[in-house]
Amino acid sequence: MIAAPLDLDAVRAFIHVAELASFTRAAEATGTTQAGISLRVKRLEHRLGCRLLDRTPRYVQLSPQGAVFLERARELVEAHDRALAILAETRQRLAIGISDHVAGPDLPALIARMNAQDPQLLIEIRIGSSGDLLQSFDRRELDVVIARLHVGRDDGEVLAEEGFGWFAAPGWQPRATEPLPLATLAEPCGVRAMAGRLLDEAGIPWTEAFVGGGVAAVAAAVSAGLGVAALAPRMLPLGVVDVGARLRLPALPRLPILLHTRVRGGPPRQALAALSAAFRSAVRV
Repeated sequence: MIAAPLDLDAVRAFIHVAELASFTRAAEATGTTQAGISLRVKRLEHRLGCRLLDRTPRYVQLSPQGAVFLERARELVEAHDRALAILAETRQRLAIGISDHVAGPDLPALIARMNAQDPQLLIEIRIGSSGDLLQSFDRRELDVVIARLHVGRDDGEVLAEEGFGWFAAPGWQPRATEPLPLATLAEPCGVRAMAGRLLDEAGIPWTEAFVGGGVAAVAAAVSAGLGVAALAPRMLPLGVVDVGARLRLPALPRLPILLHTRVRGGPPRQALAALSAAFRSAVRV
């Protein structure tokens, strides 16, 4: 007797849940409901005769059988997509701008998630300041921009809110008679402007000790002991510490991350949904 073939939609649902560790995020990534994702995974488990995911109210994780099946599931879906791609005449393009203060170390995983959604989609990523990227979006040079809330712009969808802190190298101490040395991004940068404004309002003298062309450079300067930086915790290497309370620096607000898009349907929209869901999973602070 020939066994019934696997349902590819159910296999895709399992992969999304496994990678995002969430039925809710998997539903967002596929544009369906949590109940629909759960039903597909249960049907796949029934077809395979084993439990693929261990579920509790607080977490979702792979079972031993699920860990073994995951790589084979990815290979199955990739082979299916390659077979269909042979007949495709043109590749669709999706141009995305991501603020440097938003991209962070999660960017490779986010790109991989979009590529897994549609390997034939031509993805273009541009990193820059929120203001510059939004200007490019308005000129229709970019299809999508993911950026911090920008002054005068409220036309985006809130993806997440992220906390910030004042970070420095372990054991770093400011000099009592000198202004607080800051490591910042070059202008224009909304986080840089916010940090300076809050320090001014608190009456704390400060000066630029380092100006970097990207968040990675600022994080390196902090690790090297050049000064303090206002950054999201996920942007920083291990070992740096939050010195805000110790130095009595003003509290930093949680800042929303907005999705600006004119993509409405088709494979680009599906890839964007996968990116948004993965991003919400990455920014859990």
